[in-house]
Amino acid sequence: MSDRTDPTPDELKRETPSPSILDQLTTIGFAVLIALGIRTFVIEPFRIPSESMLPTLLVGDHLFVNKFVYGAKVPFTDWRLPGLREPRRGDVVVFEVARRGGGIYPADRYPNLPRDRFVKRIVGMPGDTIEVTGRVVKVNGVPFDRRELDETFVDERGHLLRSEVEVLDGRSHAVLEDPAASLRDYAPVRIESGRYFMMGDNRDHSNDSRSWGTVRFEEFKGPAFMLYWSWDWNGSWGELLRPGTWWSLLGEKMRWERIGEMIR
Repeated sequence: MSDRTDPTPDELKRETPSPSILDQLTTIGFAVLIALGIRTFVIEPFRIPSESMLPTLLVGDHLFVNKFVYGAKVPFTDWRLPGLREPRRGDVVVFEVARRGGGIYPADRYPNLPRDRFVKRIVGMPGDTIEVTGRVVKVNGVPFDRRELDETFVDERGHLLRSEVEVLDGRSHAVLEDPAASLRDYAPVRIESGRYFMMGDNRDHSNDSRSWGTVRFEEFKGPAFMLYWSWDWNGSWGELLRPGTWWSLLGEKMRWERIGEMIR
């Protein structure tokens, strides 16, 4: 008969080594590296701050950018990993621009200026000749297929906008036009190799390639593909610290029906 007795819970507790601070820091460090890797090479969040992409994207929409579709950019370089496909006409893309005061410029041509992120739709591809006459957009002399909808849209400033459907290479999406807006023609221009002509879906209220030029492929973050959050709010982070703000947001200002919606 053995004299051995089972250890008591207190003895087990003493015998079980507790994780060291170094082990815990190592675990946290790996978790941070994984999160940074996902953000750098897989998906990245983006918040819609303006009405330039109405009605496709609303102010307060939060979306994911798919970074590996075009090939994720290696940080601090112009190199990209192999992508799944090239950009297509009609893609909704998040990209970088340069800013100085209220001016917007192609980021590669003003490398010393601060950067900002925009989201627009690809309308013109490398080698295309693009022209805008009134509200008619022509690529290589052919106007895009458009049809008017029996719908209207009122923006935050109270403008009554007209809804239409536009078809780009067989892919359709909604656009808005302001009947009261003054229009400026855009003379025919051939898009350089490796560059893209970007336009907002809120055509008469979008600061896009018509004003500041084309975007180089290297400035593309990737196509926007899904909404993960949406609320009718564009305030500061400081306001989120007030309980009353959250009560209002989670009640009347949340757009629950848009969460999980895919972006066309």
